[in-house]
Amino acid sequence: MQRRKAYRIAILGILMAIIFVQSLVPFLGFIPTGFINITIIHITVIVAAIVLGPKYGSIVGLVWGLGTMIRAFTSPTSIIDTMVFTNPIVAILPRIIVGVVAGYVYIGLKKHFKNRLISMGIAAAAGSITNTVLVLSLMRVMYASVLSQAYATQTDLLNKLLLIIVGTNGVPEMIAAIIIAPAISTAILKANKFLD
Repeated sequence: MQRRKAYRIAILGILMAIIFVQSLVPFLGFIPTGFINITIIHITVIVAAIVLGPKYGSIVGLVWGLGTMIRAFTSPTSIIDTMVFTNPIVAILPRIIVGVVAGYVYIGLKKHFKNRLISMGIAAAAGSITNTVLVLSLMRVMYASVLSQAYATQTDLLNKLLLIIVGTNGVPEMIAAIIIAPAISTAILKANKFLD
């Protein structure tokens, strides 16, 4: 039991360090497009949620959110970083919820599927969708006029713009999570039998 706890804390520490570096270094965790960043950081949160559970997944999500805020204050990479991602409700809350959703979806599904990759893939999709929907919804609700000015569009066309972002960013992010998160999670679980 003590050894299992030590393994979990060690892996949590490694994933937190990875997420912090990913949050601050372009192309390690996000790809700046000038419009809105395409993120791959969520995959690390999803892996934490699958391997360690929703509680630890939410902790890694919190680190991601804090990293997002720090980057928005110190080295913004898109025009909305300083306007939107300096707000903890947008920068932190969705990231924490990603870990919770992915973790509980995996726990709920792994009993129903013999092949854990299916459960992991669905959990990865759920975590990725959670991030996309929450971040864009909060941006729409809290920053509609700011976004309209930033992207030189009318407020009533903003919904269409956000749907385009879902298609260009959200879908590729989800596909990447479905492919990568189960592969990494499986490798970690095979290497560390104490976690399972």
